[in-house]
Amino acid sequence: MAQITVDFSRSLSPIKPLHAGGQPNICPTGYSDFHVLAEAGVPYSRLHDVGGAFGGNKYVDIPNIFRNFDADPEDPASYDFAFTDRLLEDLVQYGIEPYFRLGVTIENGAAVKTYTIDPPKDYDKWACICEHIMAHYLRGWANGYHFKITYWEIWNEPECYTINRDKDYNQMWTGTPEDYYRLYDVTAKRLKAKFPEAQIGGYASCGFYNLTTDWNRQDPKYHRMYDYQDAFFNGFFPYVKAHNSPIDFFSWHSYATPQDTLVWADYVEKKLAEFGYAGLPTHLNEWNPHANTRGTAAHGAEVAAMMLGMQNKPAVALMCIYDMRSTGLYAPLYNSMTDKPTYAYYALAAFNRLYRLGTQVSLSCDTEGLYAVAATDGKKKALMIANLTGERLPVEIKGVNLTDDARYYVMDADRLLGWAPSLRELEPNAVALVEF
Repeated sequence: MAQITVDFSRSLSPIKPLHAGGQPNICPTGYSDFHVLAEAGVPYSRLHDVGGAFGGNKYVDIPNIFRNFDADPEDPASYDFAFTDRLLEDLVQYGIEPYFRLGVTIENGAAVKTYTIDPPKDYDKWACICEHIMAHYLRGWANGYHFKITYWEIWNEPECYTINRDKDYNQMWTGTPEDYYRLYDVTAKRLKAKFPEAQIGGYASCGFYNLTTDWNRQDPKYHRMYDYQDAFFNGFFPYVKAHNSPIDFFSWHSYATPQDTLVWADYVEKKLAEFGYAGLPTHLNEWNPHANTRGTAAHGAEVAAMMLGMQNKPAVALMCIYDMRSTGLYAPLYNSMTDKPTYAYYALAAFNRLYRLGTQVSLSCDTEGLYAVAATDGKKKALMIANLTGERLPVEIKGVNLTDDARYYVMDADRLLGWAPSLRELEPNAVALVEF
């Protein structure tokens, strides 16, 4: 018997926006309908890899907006905002705040030839271009907008070191770590000076697989990859500290299990404190556990567990699942054949019920592998549970009076967050939402 004890008299902290996502499901015509995402309450959409390879040659990426690097960055005619404008208009219309990545899309074929992932030939000019993009969307420059866009991220995964056919190469940044550190420094200082209200950060780390990987079963070539990524992380913060570079958040990624990623979150928090950045918010803004199981109840349960687990990690302020497209290897929210929402989508929708209530309350659980969070707005209450124990579990909820007004919704192999008359037990890989 698993026991969950809730104390709604003890408020803890706000429920965090952990059900955000990346790569909105854009329409090829440029007119996108995001009502399904809005109905799930998705609060942010991170704009990285938008439009596919090379940003679809239209969206978001600096080379798509500023097509000729030799052009005048002060001249509005140097910028092509058309498709990015339309995308942001549609997101804002549906109440989804853009999370803007200033950089380029991953080049998976970088081993053959690179096109946009080389360091800019003029860092100051690149920063100036970013400034004008921000001015377009925040201050109305160049017939622009006054959107609310809180987060601006400088580049993505500059340490994306990989091996293919025994060739070592980087799919996101061909320069040295120090080259990226300098780009971050130059750009962050300029943007923070021009837009002090904006949150500027990076560097969208690939993650910390070296912490939980079984080295004995790994090909030695992966040691080089993980060692490089670890050295990059351990060099970045001393650099920005020494140069007094502005940083409002640190972003990082994971395609590991919730269990492993929670270990990573503790490690990041510990290391930031050692670097002198205790309390710096972190964003897990690209994640997807066991992406190859997408569309299954097991994947939905892992997505739910990741959000519930990270709610209790103080340093993790925001999460964006990768991604919100309807098709693709890492697209977990829709069935690619029918475009119907999947288990992962409903996991986000269930977490949104907690998010809308606003305040997390005290909860204890006596069973490892069972993840739970409770929330209230002072009147209404809700509890969300995810079972990753691998076993069918009888469940007892203590500390609350579950009267006839309680409503139960269960997501398992047979139900997509369907109504249930009660909650006596949870199947393996099941998720439950109780509202009362």
